[in-house]
Amino acid sequence: MTKKERFYAYRIPGGAEGVTDNWTACEAEVKSKPNARYRSFASRAEAVAWLKGGAEYEQKIAPKLEKGVYFDAGTGRGLGVEINVTDEKGRSLLPELRPKPILNKFGKLPAPKGATNNYGELLACKLAMAIALRKKLRKVFGDSRLVIDYWSRGLVRKEVTPKTRKLAAEVAAIRTAFEEKGGEIELISGDYNPADLGFH
Repeated sequence: MTKKERFYAYRIPGGAEGVTDNWTACEAEVKSKPNARYRSFASRAEAVAWLKGGAEYEQKIAPKLEKGVYFDAGTGRGLGVEINVTDEKGRSLLPELRPKPILNKFGKLPAPKGATNNYGELLACKLAMAIALRKKLRKVFGDSRLVIDYWSRGLVRKEVTPKTRKLAAEVAAIRTAFEEKGGEIELISGDYNPADLGFH
């Protein structure tokens, strides 16, 4: 099976922008540059269109999405890992968490300092299920196969940090309770996830 080709668009405020088919080249352009934006696409044309459209992360919402809670984590702004949890229309549900979280100026929840993107996805999954339980919604959607198929079930390799293993155990317990009440967690493409933060 051949690897699916991806294209990476990037924009540095007041600096360069471009499209490459190589993640390493994109990463070299955006690394350590505040407010840099980047995102992956299935085609060069989509990448170019995103740049021409202003390189906005929160612009796309797929039609006919199921009612539910959608989650994602990302590092696209260069501010560390950010977490987003929305409804099917892309409206943030993070302000509904109790205790009320401290959100950044973009309305996203910063993950703990030093967290990986995968840790952020796992934490976002936990928050999405907590919101779904509170709102009596039965569907949660995310675009991380690792989190949905493994980590949220407590299936974590030994070499993963103890902090991540601990969070995975907490999420697995919440998932059991969520599924016992008829809840489901489903995979959605990052291309259509209204909570998507840009890079997947």
